[in-house]
Amino acid sequence: MPDQPAQQPPAVQKLRVRYAKRGRLRFTSHRDFGRALERAVRRAGLPIAYSSGFSPHPRISYANASSTGAASEAEYFEVSLAESVDPEVVRAALDAALPPGLDIVDVVTAGPGALADRLEASRWEILLPEAAPDEVAAAVSTFLAQDTVEVERMTKRGPRRFDCRAAVLVLSARADVGEAGPCVILEMVVRHGTPAVRPDDILAGLRLIAGLVLPVPPVQTRIEQGPLDPQTGSVMDPLDPDRDAS
Repeated sequence: MPDQPAQQPPAVQKLRVRYAKRGRLRFTSHRDFGRALERAVRRAGLPIAYSSGFSPHPRISYANASSTGAASEAEYFEVSLAESVDPEVVRAALDAALPPGLDIVDVVTAGPGALADRLEASRWEILLPEAAPDEVAAAVSTFLAQDTVEVERMTKRGPRRFDCRAAVLVLSARADVGEAGPCVILEMVVRHGTPAVRPDDILAGLRLIAGLVLPVPPVQTRIEQGPLDPQTGSVMDPLDPDRDAS
């Protein structure tokens, strides 16, 4: 029989981390970020805890990562350490070890409860360069007037049709001027569910029911994700309960 693998020291601290994907780094895939993070952990000299077994892995877990190509100010992961370290020290060390554009925003000591359970909704801003404000506003009004808006998305198991309207809690449009000139910004609050409704699905719904065709590809940015306030439709900070418990 093969020798039993050595047991790894138990984790003594779990940290919850908020990070951002900005600029060209929005095209970083979830797998690419995972590799960059593991290198950054080693470079920063953090006392990472490892799983036991024949192939120990860093004890890092991710929660509801955004899709490749979407920028984000509110991505989250958890990391377990074999020694206690000040969260601010971890934030500064990881931020320095990661490339600019993958930026560590906040680190807190994990309190009770599961982080994933708190991520109930996301607030997005979608930049629509060269779009006509009146056309976008009319399409938004048409979308909100519908009870259901079915769209189709290709999945690993083939095409899948689903309703994207029920997940949309807030959808509005405003004219703005971006770095490249006049544009329209769509703001949306989307409830998380199964299947997950993405901004691409909502844009597909606007095209399907209102004929909204965009002259330039949109730029998606997740501004917040966390607990949902059902009264106001706002998205709250999922790390606040951890701060309150510390």
